[in-house]
Amino acid sequence: MRRMSMALALAVAAGGLGMSAATAQAAPASPLQGPPFPYADCLKATADKGESPAQGKWHCDQLVRKGWVKPPTR
Repeated sequence: MRRMSMALALAVAAGGLGMSAATAQAAPASPLQGPPFPYADCLKATADKGESPAQGKWHCDQLVRKGWVKPPTR
């Protein structure tokens, strides 16, 4: 279920910002699986989708700004 939720987060970001809040709330979600997701999981999901490391980092940084992903720990 966690991968499905991460995939949803990536789809929202990749699909553009036109997704309405009502549509996002209509997606089935478990209370234990919701955002924010770990940054490492985001990077792994972008790599699994075929994004380059630089593109994946940019993508995950955008999701951090939206609150979907936790900021990376350095």
